[in-house]
Amino acid sequence: MVQVRQQAHITPSGDIDLERWLQQLPLSLADVDARLLLQACHMAQAAMDIPGVDSGDWAVDQNCFVAGLDMAMILAELQVGFDCLVAGILYRAVLEQRVAAQLVAAEFGQGVVDLISGVTRMAAIGDLSKQPDHPVLGQAHGQKDNIRKMLIALVDDVRVALIKLAERTCAIRAVKDDEQRRQRVAQEVFDVYAPLAHRLGIGHLKWELEDLSFRYIYADAYRKIARLLDGKRLERDLFILRVTEELTKALSAAELEFDIGGRAKHIYSIWRKMQRKGIGFSQVYDIRAVRILVPDIKDCYATLGLVHGQWRNIPNEFDDYIANPKENGYRSLHTAVIGPEGQILEVQIRTHQMHEEAELGVCAHWRYKGSDSENGMASTYEEKIAWLRQVLDWHEETGDSGGVAEQFSFDVAQDRIYVFTPGGDVVNLAQGATPLDFAFHVHTEVGHRCRGAKVNGSIVPLTYALHTGERVEILTNKEGKPKRDWLQPGLGYLKTSRARAKVQHWFKSQAREDNIDAGRHLLEREFKRLALTSIDYQRIAKKVQMSTVEDMYAAVGSGDVSSAQVLNAAQGLVESQPEPQLRLGRSGDSYRGQVQVRGVGNLLIHMAGCCKPLPGDSITGFITQGRGVSIHRSDCARLVALQDSVPERVIEVEWGAGPSENYEVDVAIEAYDRQGLLRDITGLFANARLNVLSISTETNKKRNTATMRLRVEVPNLGALSKLLERINRLKNVVSAVRISE
Repeated sequence: MVQVRQQAHITPSGDIDLERWLQQLPLSLADVDARLLLQACHMAQAAMDIPGVDSGDWAVDQNCFVAGLDMAMILAELQVGFDCLVAGILYRAVLEQRVAAQLVAAEFGQGVVDLISGVTRMAAIGDLSKQPDHPVLGQAHGQKDNIRKMLIALVDDVRVALIKLAERTCAIRAVKDDEQRRQRVAQEVFDVYAPLAHRLGIGHLKWELEDLSFRYIYADAYRKIARLLDGKRLERDLFILRVTEELTKALSAAELEFDIGGRAKHIYSIWRKMQRKGIGFSQVYDIRAVRILVPDIKDCYATLGLVHGQWRNIPNEFDDYIANPKENGYRSLHTAVIGPEGQILEVQIRTHQMHEEAELGVCAHWRYKGSDSENGMASTYEEKIAWLRQVLDWHEETGDSGGVAEQFSFDVAQDRIYVFTPGGDVVNLAQGATPLDFAFHVHTEVGHRCRGAKVNGSIVPLTYALHTGERVEILTNKEGKPKRDWLQPGLGYLKTSRARAKVQHWFKSQAREDNIDAGRHLLEREFKRLALTSIDYQRIAKKVQMSTVEDMYAAVGSGDVSSAQVLNAAQGLVESQPEPQLRLGRSGDSYRGQVQVRGVGNLLIHMAGCCKPLPGDSITGFITQGRGVSIHRSDCARLVALQDSVPERVIEVEWGAGPSENYEVDVAIEAYDRQGLLRDITGLFANARLNVLSISTETNKKRNTATMRLRVEVPNLGALSKLLERINRLKNVVSAVRISE
């Protein structure tokens, strides 16, 4: 049952005696740590006089100072370290923005701030008491599943989970007089945090969280069982006293070392067993129970033999959790016997170490970052985190699929993120998803009308990569519609196939003439930006499996074919060639990179510096004197002049299938000057892993404009197109195009 805790550190006048509170902590601290802990308490106490923001679901009468002391007391019972205690004391004050994180870091170290930040990320988990059929996000089952997965993804340090459990324990204690918040906090604890305490093996908190949340959510059932327990309390206490005396004689005669005591049966545990087995209160055998603690495992089994020799055991009521521990590591022997007066009695037998692990769970053996391994635990921090997430992976343990608090089974999806709607619902998305993906996940119309997004209250671009724990708000227009740029893979608007399919479907439903116009405009803009002026559109259309150029335009306009696919087709236009046969007196073909030259033998080939052709350009060769064949774009002004003066030295060439290499191109950028412009541009080249060969910049102070000329190496037209598009979207950039001079 729920225990009432003494608070001897509160004086009769209601003030808090911090020295007495420190003495009450069930944890040994060095003098220097004790002084620093008091310093943290004073910081939280002073924060009460500083205006803050509402933390959401605490009782009105519990301030950040009292909450911090209560959290630290719970954490001390779990035997945590100093940083964890300080984080517990100051968490509420930092969450409510009464104390700056920078001040905490300066006084107590960045490690404390990191713990507080980790718990703050988990604080976004909101109300789980949703209607069964949510209009957008579906069944409540899915919400609980998503929130538990999200919780696992957020926890990268076991101490974060412990602080959060302490915080929720304080929260559910504090809301007893606030019915509205009580229901919400209780439901959240019941669905998420009591199972979390169970997964971590912390029986010390699990029972209290289960009983308190059960008491608030199912008040009638709680009161009924409580009355039945109270009605038999005196009888049960006398029975346990007699059992203890008989066991003490038997164990002492066997010369075993032992501690023995009665074990309280928690109300929620009784109710769940009644529901699972379909039995009445009188048939719950372990209401009367004792626990025996012995030094070693061999003593456990020796004690079990003595108990079974003392009283007749009940068939099928014996569990050996030492040989077969529970999923959360719990170990013990459980047996039910017919004790004195024919009453059913449960006996639990375990070692002192097993008992400590049952009460403190993961806290009993966890070693923090940088420490040595113990008892086979992982020796590196990363391995310990993997172990922690494995521990947190909920499994179907009870077989109680119809129960209210059933365990949900799922695999931890490390490639998923979990973000919040403004209403506190959790949305499960693929890693790297954007606000636009989020909008289409919530509702197709929200996606179509999306024009902006806020993450945690701040405006972000629609290409922003979302992270677990963030709160996303979509900004929409009443008459908005999708943009074709959203379908361009290189721009990074959409990462999920679900959202992409919805945009494509919208464009397919538009009139063919509109799609043709949109596709033509999109391709002409793309080819113009890439300085491709001599394009055989008919050949490109056939390359992308379209009968006519208009069909290709319509497909691009509707999203069936991307502009990147058309660029790839333009780059890869090559006629099938028969396998070369060596014949004396016949000239062969010459390759350099991806250029194939017909009819001139194995001559040296180089790209003309005047126009710098790229694969996909229409090209022509010119036989130089002493430098082999120079490759020009077919519309190159220099080539046109050479064709007029020495037409006999102009030859046909085409792109071949030789080994790939990078090609040099010139890029011109026009922008309004600003601080950091050059850094942002070169950063895009670095992110794209493209080499900048040269760069020149001219600034017009009167017009406040900057003109840049860059010579870069690119592998193909697709890479250049993506780069130019990203440069064009930089702040203050007017245009970024490929040039040919």
